[in-house]
Amino acid sequence: MLKTMQKHGVTLALFAALATGLTAVVNALTKDTIEQQAVAQQKLLFDQVISPDSYDNNIQTSCVVVNDSPLGKGERHIYVARKGQQPIAVVMETTAPDGYSGAIQLLVAADFNGKVLGSRVTAHHETPGLGDKIETRLSDWITHFAGKTIQGNDDPSWAVKKDGGQFDQFTGATITPRAVVNAVKRAGLFAKTLPAQVDNLPVCGAQP
Repeated sequence: MLKTMQKHGVTLALFAALATGLTAVVNALTKDTIEQQAVAQQKLLFDQVISPDSYDNNIQTSCVVVNDSPLGKGERHIYVARKGQQPIAVVMETTAPDGYSGAIQLLVAADFNGKVLGSRVTAHHETPGLGDKIETRLSDWITHFAGKTIQGNDDPSWAVKKDGGQFDQFTGATITPRAVVNAVKRAGLFAKTLPAQVDNLPVCGAQP
């Protein structure tokens, strides 16, 4: 009986080692492909919020970090678009913390004069059929920020129509669009402060 148990134990150990080794091999073989696909998907998303013809650098590698900013708590990545080495706009990761069902993650592109170039929702938990109209697959609502300029923090047009602003709310759902409008506005205003500091911000992935 003891020999049988030992034999089974050795067999299980060998099987576990083989499975672990196989998993490691698969991960090694697919790692580069997965990373390439992630980069390609990010580029497609960037192209939706900022025209690739407007800058001439590799915006995906021109990444800096801000912490606990108007973009949200914790670390946020900012991608700097340059023309002839001159910063002309940014693509920012930002959060609307006050969505109906929790935080809404966004990508917002803006120049340094308060003009929003584009915005997209990247993650949310809003109610299907109501708040989820912030997704482009369901509605073009999120695209209406592009080309609009924020005159200042008290700009009354940067609100949903129910609050006297220019942006539609959704039938039966005002909290979600209100949260997104406010987040895009905060990001656009923050972009106006970046020219003086963008070249001094830490680079993404740099050790402190």
